[in-house]
Parts: sequence; C-alpha cells; structure tokens
Amino acid sequence: MTPSTRTDVVIRTYGTGQVPPLLDTIADIWADAHPELVNTPGASTDGLSAAALRRQVVGHLRHEGFTLVAAYAHGTMVGFGYAFPCTPEYWYGPTLLPDIPEHVRAGRLMGLCELAVSPSWQSQGIGSRLHAELLKAINPEWSSLLVRPDNTGGRGLYDRLGYEYAGPYRNSADGPEYDLLLLRVHPAA
Repeated sequence: MTPSTRTDVVIRTYGTGQVPPLLDTIADIWADAHPELVNTPGASTDGLSAAALRRQVVGHLRHEGFTLVAAYAHGTMVGFGYAFPCTPEYWYGPTLLPDIPEHVRAGRLMGLCELAVSPSWQSQGIGSRLHAELLKAINPEWSSLLVRPDNTGGRGLYDRLGYEYAGPYRNSADGPEYDLLLLRVHPAA
C-alpha cells in the first residue's frame, strides 16, 4: 500500500488540555524512533531522552496555539508531532536571529518541536501527514525546526518536505549542535 492510499491510519489533533494523558505514550514513541539516543552516553544530559521530552512538552504547553497531532493505526498511537506559533526572537534566540532574513522574521512562524513515528510505521507517509496537519492547524508562513546532523532519516523527510538549511544552532554554548531548517509554507497575505 502506498503512503497516499493508507486508510488504516487516522490523524487526531489535540490542544494543550488534552496532552498530559498522552505524555507517556509520546515519550515511548519518541524513544522507539530514536534508539541511537536511548543508549548513548551523555544523551540525557544533552536533553535527548524520553524524560527530557516529557519536560519539554510540558514546558511548551504554555504557548498559545500549541498543537499536537497523533497518528493512530487500529486504535494504537504510532506517531506524533507537535508545534506552536512563536516569535522569531523566541525560536532563533539572540545569537542566530541576526542571521535570519528580515522577510522570514516578519512572517508568521511555526516552531516544529518534535515529529516521531514508530520504526515499524516509518516510510509509509505518516510523518508527512502529521506535518501537513500541523501546518493546517497553525497556518504559518514559515516553519522551522532543529534536526541532529546525524539524523539521516529525519533529515531525508524534511528535505522531501522542502525544508532548507538555515544554519547551525546550539541550545547552549556547550550543548550539541543542530541543523536549523526553514520552510516557506506560503507567502504573506
């Protein structure tokens, strides 16, 4: 079955008040989708763990417009993604903000925080569908995300979706370096 004809996967959208009961499930999916991090020394101190994901999601729930989408197959969650509208100052931070073009800084921005699909359900179009639902719900002009340079599967998806490299990014001076990616969703109205 091709990804576009998959009818056994249903996407559901959740707002902030609906997310807390889902935290354990999305943390499990995240861990399954990132086995290279679960057993990597230092990953948890870099904020790359299921526990760190739970804390991250709870911290992001305060953002107006927070949206979580989840993919279900036969009643079981097999993937999720979440994002929220944000300011360029918040998303890029003071170090990278000057390097972001003015037309991007002036547009409606969606910060895509996580997108993960259980390994047995990957490469079936679910990540693309989750991404499309987030864009539909938030309706940004631009979408931006961080991806580890060694995450070739994730990077492949983001390349197919049209994201382009915007520069290196670190959450902290001694933290891991990520690739900052940027997608023009549609022009300003």
